Amino acid sequence: MTPYDTRIAELSLPQRAALGSGATFWTTKAVDGVPAIMLTDGPHGVRKQSGSATDHLGVASSEPATCFPPAVGLSQTWDPELVERIGVALGDECRSLGVHVLLGPGVNIKRDPRCGRNFEYYSEDPLLSGALGAAWVRGVQSRGVGASLKHFAVNNAEHDRMRASSDVDERTLREIYLRAFERVVRDAAPWTVMCSYNRINGTYAAENAWLLTEVLRGEWGFDGVVVSDWGAVRDRVAAVAAGLDLEMPATGGITDADVVSAVQEGALDESVVTRAAGRVARLAARATENAGTRTPFDADAHHRLAREAAAQAVVLLKNDGEVLPLSPSTLAVIGPFAQAPRYQGGGSSHVNPTRVDIPLDEIRSHAAGHEVTYSPDVASAVDAARSADTAIVFLGLSAEAESEGYDRDDIDLPAEQLDLLRAVVDVQPRTVVVLAHGGVVRLDEVATLAPAILDGALLGQAGGGAIADVLFGAVNPSGRLAETVPLRLQDSPSYLNFPSERGHTVYGERVFVGYRGYDARDIAVAFPFGHGLSYTTFAYSDLRVAEGRDGVTVRVTVENSGARAGREVVQAYTGLPSSRVARPPRTLAGFAGVTLAPGEQTTVEIPVRRSDLAYWDVAAHRWAVEAGEYTVWVGASSRDLRLSATVKLEGDEPVQPFTAESTLGEILTDPVAAPLAVAALSEAVPGGTGESALGTDLLKMIASIPLGRLAGFSAGRITRAQLDALLVSINSARS
Repeated sequence: MTPYDTRIAELSLPQRAALGSGATFWTTKAVDGVPAIMLTDGPHGVRKQSGSATDHLGVASSEPATCFPPAVGLSQTWDPELVERIGVALGDECRSLGVHVLLGPGVNIKRDPRCGRNFEYYSEDPLLSGALGAAWVRGVQSRGVGASLKHFAVNNAEHDRMRASSDVDERTLREIYLRAFERVVRDAAPWTVMCSYNRINGTYAAENAWLLTEVLRGEWGFDGVVVSDWGAVRDRVAAVAAGLDLEMPATGGITDADVVSAVQEGALDESVVTRAAGRVARLAARATENAGTRTPFDADAHHRLAREAAAQAVVLLKNDGEVLPLSPSTLAVIGPFAQAPRYQGGGSSHVNPTRVDIPLDEIRSHAAGHEVTYSPDVASAVDAARSADTAIVFLGLSAEAESEGYDRDDIDLPAEQLDLLRAVVDVQPRTVVVLAHGGVVRLDEVATLAPAILDGALLGQAGGGAIADVLFGAVNPSGRLAETVPLRLQDSPSYLNFPSERGHTVYGERVFVGYRGYDARDIAVAFPFGHGLSYTTFAYSDLRVAEGRDGVTVRVTVENSGARAGREVVQAYTGLPSSRVARPPRTLAGFAGVTLAPGEQTTVEIPVRRSDLAYWDVAAHRWAVEAGEYTVWVGASSRDLRLSATVKLEGDEPVQPFTAESTLGEILTDPVAAPLAVAALSEAVPGGTGESALGTDLLKMIASIPLGRLAGFSAGRITRAQLDALLVSINSARS
């Protein structure tokens, strides 16, 4: 025990218990030299509320701060360095506003497109989510402000979010839903982790000792504070025992008294309370150590950064006939979002922006004096579109359609918007659609009607300028989708298991989430994971894959084969066709962005961690890399794979001993066990064990027989003792 821990232990039991809950809605308690700190919502902006009107749903007002692109937009940059720069800016704004911990990032997997909070999460893929989340944490914490990695864990729906149990098998839990959290914890060491509202296989996250202590601290080495989501604690005593350190918000001392009583009655170990208090005190000391004097942040510089990020987040989904980029010309701008933009989500992350760029104004600025009309409704839009050179139609979802606290029923655009688009396209074949939405929207009809589509997702306060920059080619689009756009909701792998029913959500699609599920079922999609076009073209050549001690290095030559400078996001996917466990055909294993001038080429190097090639071995309860010949693809999306190569890897799977319940088929597929089994059993099984003697159908039939049952099938030719001896010899040879 350090002197610091000794000092904490000298506090009275009520004082130590008091450190474990809030003083107000957003602050912790100051206790005998331990300073109070402020925690505030993020993650795409600082939502610091002041005065008595405070809440966790974004209803009460907050101080002005930069509204950067929310995670749904920021993820489309596929750019950890840019995300880290935004994290630095957020940290500076926290320092300026007196905030010590910013509640973000959210790295929950986008399991279903209907989740109302998907706008606050990065991706359907854990590697992309983890890489971007780690960058965000590094940036924020580099300024002496703590991050709060959330929502831990398996929080993938808003319906009944404070009670429902996410029922998920061990392998899926590890490979999909915990993997991004693990990457952020190991790579970026967040100061806090926020536990979620929901139950996990029946146990509330706040009371889940396996999750909060065994996995988070024991396996991953987390040494910070576990804080509850606001109002997530059902039983403070059980939560503290499980590994929760700080309950938020304030409870008026009620749960502090519960903790004290539990210790006095022998129901809770006092050392657990001391440990939690010490963690909170260390966080408070760390967060206030270099807080210093508040200085205003540079709002203009941060707005420029927000515009840069928003422009890089725009995805060019379609550009038939090279409608884009636009030249200055007569334009008809159509749709309410052009004048009243949708740029962020609703609920606890809602930011009071320092300013907002209006798309219509920015388009007019780029149009260089040419006529730009604006029409909010169908009647005026048709006439304007008919007489213009190009129509720009803004479509998307309203703020009320998706928010924290509830899920969507469908993924459709409003019917009146599609009616508007049809009417415009009927009179103007040069029509560009600009999309604003926090969750995936169905785009099959939009893609049929419009020759060009820009997907902005949610772009933050500078999105209007970013959209204009991309429309007119001041910025060459390089955004990539971070989630699949299905042709219809029913194609989603989670469709039949969403939302919860009678308090339980069954994760029946297992590891086949997002593009993994679409690819495994070979289902056509509107736009695949990783998709995004450019105003230039890129050529791939000379793929080389080399195994190293820590994984695989992928190298590929990329050339800008077009006429404009541009950025390409090179994506590497891996698969193991011969795997003994159910796997998707391929999964994202790494990515890298590269900016090239016309005609320029370079070698792009993508490191693939060995740990990202591992699967969760359920029998051994550990990660394992399966031996075999892996295929490595590189390309511009999960379904635009330009080159492939193979690499043979040695495995590190633990050897599981065969038992009497192991089947003959399992034994005969093992290269060591098979010859021993054939030699011992050839006289015992009618007709022998060779294919020529048995015939293929009979061999398949007996392959499912457990070894211990063969005594009953051998008509006395082999005894149980002989089978036991065979197992000993097989397991000895394999060890």
